Amino acid sequence: MSRLTFDDLRGILAECAGEDEQTRIDPEALDLPFTDLGYDSLALLETAAVITRRYGTDLADDVVATVETPRQLLDLVNSAMAEAA
Repeated sequence: MSRLTFDDLRGILAECAGEDEQTRIDPEALDLPFTDLGYDSLALLETAAVITRRYGTDLADDVVATVETPRQLLDLVNSAMAEAA
């Protein structure tokens, strides 16, 4: 079973929302709100769409909208993949 790693998430976020000094995340930022990291709700929805296509997960927009941190998104995606296995 495949898992979404922090590095995978960081790459997808950069692909979907662009990346600059303000939005670049590192492992220490796992528990910081996406808004504090410079990502808006549109960037998260696009990120969720890419994750859904690549990993075959079913992430509802209303559920993704409740995710506040990178760690929460990783947990959501990896739980969804575990349930689907």
